[in-house]
Amino acid sequence: MSTVQQPDTQDRPARLTVGVVGAGRVGPALAASLQLAGHRPVAASGVSDASRRRAAQLLPDVPLVPPAEVMERADLVLLTVPDDVLPGLVKGLAETGAVRPGQLLVHTSGRYGAKVLDPALRAGALPLALHPAMTFTGTPVDVQRLAGCSFGVTAPQELRLAAEALVIEMGGEPEWIAEEMRPLYHAALALGANHLVTLVAQSMELLRASGVEAPDRMLGPLLGAALDNTLRSGDAALTGPVARGDAGTVAAHVEELRKHAPQAVAGYLAMARATADRALAHGLLKPELAQDLLGVLAHGTNGAEGDAR
Repeated sequence: MSTVQQPDTQDRPARLTVGVVGAGRVGPALAASLQLAGHRPVAASGVSDASRRRAAQLLPDVPLVPPAEVMERADLVLLTVPDDVLPGLVKGLAETGAVRPGQLLVHTSGRYGAKVLDPALRAGALPLALHPAMTFTGTPVDVQRLAGCSFGVTAPQELRLAAEALVIEMGGEPEWIAEEMRPLYHAALALGANHLVTLVAQSMELLRASGVEAPDRMLGPLLGAALDNTLRSGDAALTGPVARGDAGTVAAHVEELRKHAPQAVAGYLAMARATADRALAHGLLKPELAQDLLGVLAHGTNGAEGDAR
C-alpha cells in the first residue's frame, strides 16, 4: 500500500496523463509528485523486481507495460533511465514511431540538455530536460524532498515557461542551465554530492577502526556545521590542519592511514592538496607554512605510488 498522500482531485481534474519509462528511483517519485499537482499517471515501464516494488509503492494501480505502450498512453512521458542509455532509447523510440506529435518528452539526466531529444523533436515531440538536484532513495520520502529542490532546466526557448511550470508544480525551484553548460553543471553536482557520500562513508569506517562506537552520531553535528558554514561563507569556512599549515599533523595522518587504511591515502592526499591550493588562493594559508605542507603532500604522493608498485 502506498504511503504517499494522494491529492483530492474531485474539483481539480487531471490535466495531463503521465508515463514513466524507467521505473528507477527518480521516475516514480516525479510521477507521484505530478499526481499531487493534479496530473494522472497512467503507465510505467520497469523490468527488475526493485522497479516493480517502487512502482507499486509510489504509483499504485498504475500498470507496468513496455516503453512503446507507455508512449502510446501518456501526454507527458518521463524518460528516467541512466545517462548512457538515454541517447539510444530516444533514437529507438523515434525510429519505431512511438513518439507522438505534441507529446511532452522529459528526461532527467544531469549530463544532457535538450539536444539529446532531437530525434524525438523531429518526430514532433516537445523536448524538456528537467534534472532534480537531489539524491533519491526510491521511497515515498523522495516526494517530500522535492519541495524546494532545485531543478536544472534546459529546453527550447518556446518551451521554457512550460518546463519551469512543471518544476514548480512538483514543488521545485527551476534553474536555467544553458545547453553547452550541462556537463559542467552535472560535474559540479557530482563533485559536491556523490563524492561527499564517499568521503563521509570513508570517514565513518576510519572512526570505527579508531574505536568510535557511533561515528554517525559524532559526524552528524560536525558535518552539518561544516556544510552550513561553507554554504554561507565559501572558502572562508576552511579549518583544520591543512588550512593552518600544520605539516607535522598532516604527515602523521598520512603515516597512520598507510598503516591502517592504505586505500584511503590517495584520496586524503588529493583532497589535502586541493584544500591547500584553495587556502593559499584565499589568503588563509600563510605562504611560509605552505612550503613544508606541500613538501609533505608531495612526499606522501611519492610514497603512495611506491606502495602501489
